[in-house]
Amino acid sequence: MNDTANLPNRAHGTNSNLPSWPLLFAAWMIALVSTLGALFIGEVMGQTPCVLCWYQRVFMFPLSVMLAIACYRSDTSIWRYALPLAAAGWLIAAYHVLVYFGVIPEAMAPCSSTGPSCASTEMTIFGGMPIPLLSLSAFTLIAVLLAFTAQRHAP
Repeated sequence: MNDTANLPNRAHGTNSNLPSWPLLFAAWMIALVSTLGALFIGEVMGQTPCVLCWYQRVFMFPLSVMLAIACYRSDTSIWRYALPLAAAGWLIAAYHVLVYFGVIPEAMAPCSSTGPSCASTEMTIFGGMPIPLLSLSAFTLIAVLLAFTAQRHAP
C-alpha cells in the first residue's frame, strides 16, 4: 500500500487527487436554481425581463445544461468551456448591478428606452434583494467553483 496516494500533489502545487465532482455539482445546482428562478420570475410572476436580464440568461441557461452533463459524466474538464460563459455572464451582471445602483446613469443603459427599466423597484425579490445582485452572485459562485475545479486538475 502506498500511503501517499491520497495526499495532494505538492510537487506541482495542485490537489489533483481531491475530488472535483462536489464542486461541479455545486456549480450545477447554482446554475439550475438561477435558471429556474429566472423562469419563475418571468413566467409565473409575470415580470418582463429587461435587455440586460435577457443577455444574462443567454449565458446562465446553457450553464445549467452543460454542468448537468458534466456532473453525470464526472467531466472535470468542463471548466474550459463553462468558465468563459460564467465570466461573460458575470461581466453583464456586474454592469447591470452598476446600472441598478445608479453608478452608471440609466440613460446609458440599453434598456432605458423600451421595456422594463434596469433600475426600477420591480427588479427586486425576497423583500428588496435586487435581481441583478442575485445574478452577479450566482455567476461569481459558479466562476469560483469552476476555477477551483481547474486548479485541482491543472497539469
